[in-house]
Amino acid sequence: MINVIIADDHEIVIDGLASILNKEDDINVVGKAMNGNDVIKLLRNCRVDVAVLDIEMPGKTGVELSLYIKKNYPDVKILILTMYKTQEFVSQIISAGANGYILKNKGSEELVKAIRAVKEGHSYIGQEITEVLIEAMKTKNKKDKIPEVKFTKREKEVLPLIVEGRTAREIAEMLYIGRATVETHRKNLIEKAGAANVRELIRLAIKNGWVKLN
Repeated sequence: MINVIIADDHEIVIDGLASILNKEDDINVVGKAMNGNDVIKLLRNCRVDVAVLDIEMPGKTGVELSLYIKKNYPDVKILILTMYKTQEFVSQIISAGANGYILKNKGSEELVKAIRAVKEGHSYIGQEITEVLIEAMKTKNKKDKIPEVKFTKREKEVLPLIVEGRTAREIAEMLYIGRATVETHRKNLIEKAGAANVRELIRLAIKNGWVKLN
């Protein structure tokens, strides 16, 4: 069971999200908060797997909460659910340690998928957010030399699927290979890219144009 808390400064949004999530057999909403301070109280009193947070709330913002959670509750995964998709917000929240970032205008299916993905330790970035990052990186690094990294043919197949937020199981099924093989490719990609983790691998892949997204 995935224990989830929801934080948003609009009660109608919280109730709507809770209604959606509680219909899933493997997800349980254990707490609701309308400000950052209430989120901290919930973390102290509940066993939480995933915190679904808005960016702008009274008390502490989503960025401040992400930093706080990563420092004090490193096992709790953070999924940002917001209407903001500017480069400034996206960069701040990813740098703060959020595991996922999707927009509120997406359907319930993507929300559920994102929660399951971050719970399993994967990063999940919505398509529109990925496009924002791509444009920002193109502008910022227009004159920068892209590092030359030699990926194998299979690694080139695995990398875009990782960027899409696919799980090891999904990648294995799509490419007809074993999950252990996928994990090996993931590890090799991280090492070749000089990344510290999957989130940084995704950032570098987008920044350096190693993947082509539709």
